[in-house]
Amino acid sequence: MLPVTLTDGAILREARLDDAAALLAHIKDLAEYEREPDAVLNTTEAIEATFFSENPHAFAHVVERDGSVVGIAIWFLTYSTWTGTHGIWLEDLHVYPSERGRGYGKQLMASVAAVCAERGYRRMEWTVLNWNEPAIGLYRSLGAAPMDEWTTQRLVGDALDSLAATLS
Repeated sequence: MLPVTLTDGAILREARLDDAAALLAHIKDLAEYEREPDAVLNTTEAIEATFFSENPHAFAHVVERDGSVVGIAIWFLTYSTWTGTHGIWLEDLHVYPSERGRGYGKQLMASVAAVCAERGYRRMEWTVLNWNEPAIGLYRSLGAAPMDEWTTQRLVGDALDSLAATLS
């Protein structure tokens, strides 16, 4: 499936170990865009261990143009007890603003969807901030539907530690 040469000569491919710093740069740029620049605790070393170890737990596709990684899709496996199959959770989709409008976001989404199709996975899911109209527009154009009846819940920090401490 990958690599794929895009119409403008850019390459859509699986991320490699030497892309770790570029992945982190995209993560930080996305956090800035999402108005949480100080929330990123990730490091290049953590990305190397998570994505490129013998048993990786997360994966990434990148668009490389003129020797630079200009877009990323970071994803990992989920499991549906209802379908009895894995699915994919798209954690981050990011294309540098100067590179938008070239179709890279759609192609990155298509590459992750192709993994689902190839492996027989029945779901590809992600969240989007309610105010991120450009992203929502892209997702609607691809046929994605909001899961309005579901609300994401999250435990972090003290609340997570407190619950863990209650285990008998």
